[in-house]
Amino acid sequence: MDIEAEIRELQLDSAEDNNGVINPEVADTEDVEMTDKVEEGKKDDGKSQVGDAEALDEMETEKKRHLNVVFIGHVDAGKSTTGGQILFLSGQVDDRTIQKYEKEAKDKSRESWYMAYIMDTNEEERVKGKTVEVGRAHFETETTRFTILDAPGHKSYVPNMISGAAQADIGVLVISARKGEFETGYERGGQTREHVQLAKTLGVAKLLVVVNKMDDPTVNWSKERYDEIESKMIPFLKSSGYNVKKDVQFLPISGLLGSNMKTRLDKNICPWWNGPCLFEALDSVQVPLRDPKGPFRMPILDKFKDMGTVVMGKVESGSVREGDSLLVMPNKAQVKVLAVYCDENKVRCAGPGENLRVRLSGIEEEDILSGFVLSSVVKPIPAITEFTAQLQILELLENAIFTAGYKAVLHIHSVVEECEIVELLQQIDPKTKKPMKKKVLFVKNGAVVVCRVQINQVRNSWKPLCCCCLLFCPC
Repeated sequence: MDIEAEIRELQLDSAEDNNGVINPEVADTEDVEMTDKVEEGKKDDGKSQVGDAEALDEMETEKKRHLNVVFIGHVDAGKSTTGGQILFLSGQVDDRTIQKYEKEAKDKSRESWYMAYIMDTNEEERVKGKTVEVGRAHFETETTRFTILDAPGHKSYVPNMISGAAQADIGVLVISARKGEFETGYERGGQTREHVQLAKTLGVAKLLVVVNKMDDPTVNWSKERYDEIESKMIPFLKSSGYNVKKDVQFLPISGLLGSNMKTRLDKNICPWWNGPCLFEALDSVQVPLRDPKGPFRMPILDKFKDMGTVVMGKVESGSVREGDSLLVMPNKAQVKVLAVYCDENKVRCAGPGENLRVRLSGIEEEDILSGFVLSSVVKPIPAITEFTAQLQILELLENAIFTAGYKAVLHIHSVVEECEIVELLQQIDPKTKKPMKKKVLFVKNGAVVVCRVQINQVRNSWKPLCCCCLLFCPC
């Protein structure tokens, strides 16, 4: 035992006399431990990078909500002027630009049009004083980012109005309070009535009815005139399918002067109005939430070439990120997302309700048409050539009969195609909302009918149409 103890002491002494040189066996053990720690650190870094990416995605999706607002109404109601005033009040247009437009309008003897020039950008619109294309602009409030869609009010440009309303989450119906102008728009054939009915059928569930031109000498902020317009519009809005108590809000404004738009009305100007201003009303509108984790759906509005193929549209369901693989339907072309742009800014990801430009690889520009849908690979949007629909007959052409063989133009999201009624299946009783037992061969104005519709797709060489309930995306 004493010999063993001495040997141990000698080993310890020799280790101390090595001047700090480490035993190779011990060194190997320590190296292995250090390597393990570094590898664990790398794994942790990888996890943190993934976590950071997810956090960035969440930050982008948790920013202000986005809504598309379409301005509709009869020609000369003041839609473009109101839209221009909103941009000026929200700081999107500076005083110098306004002065330039004022001078330009004065030179054309159209002094009151200068605010409309902010939205009506091409020369034809400025000369005629009529919006032709759907104007697009952006502004923000404290809680919401808005995209203004300025729809044309003239009867000749109804298809353009439809394309604007199809992209909208909420509508602003602009009505002129000026004597004679409200009556012209509201009468049979006026665009006030037609725009309301089209907006409802295109899915614009929430409506702000702004009674404009209240500052006009023929009105002078008259409560009687405001009440008269409201009393006439409410029954019509109800007959068009709107729940007036829940989904419609009335308010008086002056688009030219900006009264009751960003700030509430001064009691000296309008003592009887106690409601909100336009910005407050827009902020308070609640729309159904879309599912950011649902199957991706983005109807394509337009396309162009820019370092690849770029498509434009509004996301109706799901989310998109750089690097995603998607399908362009109905031609089933598989594409990869190279970049995503939202309001001119490049973003990592974007969710439902956003207006996007998406750069794609794997497809040429000429292989895409407006109305095609950028879709999830796992759950692609159905493509069809025939479907069953419930239609409300608003107004038929003179001497026309709505029956099997009736030809029309179909508008679904960004699709515009010729179609034909194949068969009338049943008529719906407007009072009970239930099908009638009697077999139906034809229907008249005001009828609600269930029928089969066939797509006559000449331009697509009978490629099927992408169609489903994009809002709730059951397909």
